[in-house]
Amino acid sequence: MVAARIEHSGVVERTERDTVYVRITSHSACGTCKAREACGLAEAQDKIVAVKSPDAAQFAVGEQVIVGVRRSAGAVAVILAYVGALAVLLAVLVAAVAVLGWSEGRGALAALGAVGVYYCVLWLFRHKIEHTIHFSITKHY
Repeated sequence: MVAARIEHSGVVERTERDTVYVRITSHSACGTCKAREACGLAEAQDKIVAVKSPDAAQFAVGEQVIVGVRRSAGAVAVILAYVGALAVLLAVLVAAVAVLGWSEGRGALAALGAVGVYYCVLWLFRHKIEHTIHFSITKHY
């Protein structure tokens, strides 16, 4: 059975009114490799996640916590970030080359420009998108 939630442990960086900022260290697939120190390719990246919670005042700086999100929210993020951009890229490329008769180079530039516009539109609607992805936070015991 697949878990309904994606969870990561982290450390509280700071709190503000109804928001807890949590530092999560994500490790690449190299994390479990025995040779990771020798190859120099091992990668760990810190991310700060803002979690809205009415109980924000109950969390202290430096405290270990678990941040979770519904797995379906992760799927929505992947669709918006990658699948949507790919669909725009392919649609504009095909339309420019096959329908409008542009050269492949010109069509590729138009497709890349359209992807840029797509990401700008996502950025403009980021506050609306944020409300569809809800993080939860619990103390790590």
